[in-house]
Order: sequence, then C-alpha cells, then structure tokens
Amino acid sequence: MDDMNPSLDDTLIKSAFELIAERGWTRLSVAEAARRGGLDLAATRRRFPAKLAVLLRFGTMCDAACLSGALTEGPVRDRIFDIVMRRVDTLQAHRAGVLALLRDLPRDPLTTLALGPAALRNMAWMLEGVGVTAQGVRGTLRTKGMLALWLATVRAWSRDESEDLSATMAALDKALDRAAQAEATLSDMMGPETAGAVAEPDAVVATVRPDDGGTDLQPSSFPAGG
Repeated sequence: MDDMNPSLDDTLIKSAFELIAERGWTRLSVAEAARRGGLDLAATRRRFPAKLAVLLRFGTMCDAACLSGALTEGPVRDRIFDIVMRRVDTLQAHRAGVLALLRDLPRDPLTTLALGPAALRNMAWMLEGVGVTAQGVRGTLRTKGMLALWLATVRAWSRDESEDLSATMAALDKALDRAAQAEATLSDMMGPETAGAVAEPDAVVATVRPDDGGTDLQPSSFPAGG
C-alpha cells in the first residue's frame, strides 16, 4: 500500500481499534470500521482489501511515528531505548484495541504467520533508524534480537497501568541489560574476532527473551507492517 491518503488511514485505524476493543479481532469488519469513521466504502476497499491490511498499515504508521526524530547520536543503548518507547507510544494511543488484539491473535494462526516477516522488517527499520545497520548476517541477528527486545517491552506494557509507563521502561532497561550480557558472553566464548561476526559493541543480540508470565506473545503476535 502507498501513502496517498493518510487521513483515511488514520480514521480507519482509529475506528478499527475501537471495534476490536469492543468485539475482538475475529469480529472486526473493515466495512463497519469505515462506516463508523464516515469513510467512503469504495476508497476504503482499495486501501484495506482485508483485515490483515489494517494491521500492516498500522505497523507502517508505527514505523513512521518512531522513526520521525529518532536519535542517531549518543550511546546506541540510549538510542534504542528512545525509539522503542516511541513505538510504545503509538500502541498506547490505541491501548484497549491493541490489548484485545494481542489476546485474540493466538487464535488466528494464519494472520499471526502472515505478520512474521513484516514484524522483522519493522525491527530492521528501527535499527536503521538509530544508525545501527540491519544488513548482512550480523544485521539479521540484530534484527531478531530487536524483535525479542520489543516483545519483552510489549509484554511489560500490556500489564503496565501506570500513566508514566514506568514499569514498561524498567522492563526495557532490563532487556537491554540482558542484551549487553549476552553479547559479552559471546565475546568470551568465541573470541573477539569470531564474535565480531555476530555482534558489535552496544548492538542488540538475538538471545534477549521476554520475561515469563503475562500475555503470551509470539514473534509475530503484535501489530506489524512492511
């Protein structure tokens, strides 16, 4: 999908997540979301031919929101913290609907599977947005590590009812600590030359895991887009 009508996108996404909050993902009707938002059905059909398109477009909108003004200077850890919390802010704007979506997606394996590649693209864009390459073998590992970091953060966010999202930020901080520890372990086990092919200083690595408990998040079980 292109970016020809951001107003339609914003309105449809808002209405869709309102309906998801009320009825769940499985009962979402794109046509009904369009009517709720006062949108033309023909134009909506062209932009959102199926429910999956709603999630893909939302993921792309999340990318745009967190990449705009992303930090490219300073410690990589700080840059990653900042861009992840920017993405959390986009989820927070549709909190009730996103939480309902996260509860329902495990019962929709086809949609969950379809979101997987898009989720990795989102993570790659976030890395590139803070000046960390997501290309090559190292980039692939970083992207998977970024996905694990994001899942840990979303898990905490789904349980965090504070206004300042302090618990979410604390969980993200711990996940970044685990990433640094895992990277140091790789360097000790493999030697600096070999480990350099896997991760660089301050890079996110693929051994970060979400904390146990809470919402059962899988690598593709959250809004993602290409």
